[in-house]
Amino acid sequence: MPAPATLIIRVSVPAGGELRGVAPELAARVAEFLDPAHDSASVAAALEGVASQVAPPGTDTDIEFEVHSVDGDVLIKARCASRTAEAQCRLPA
Repeated sequence: MPAPATLIIRVSVPAGGELRGVAPELAARVAEFLDPAHDSASVAAALEGVASQVAPPGTDTDIEFEVHSVDGDVLIKARCASRTAEAQCRLPA
């Protein structure tokens, strides 16, 4: 039996400014793509949560995000300088 398809999206955005808003929107769209019934707002909020953990206010470097599909769930990883964080969002069964 073949392994399930995996989706990985990587994006790097400035920690501050308008472009930071691209990452939560992208993560929400991934969740909608995986399952239209999923609460995409919770995925966007999870991404913002990990972003705030790795890039405190006033940080002027980039945040690197990876958005993965793992067994139908959404796994978000964030990295900024030496800080990392991750969150997993369950999709509806």
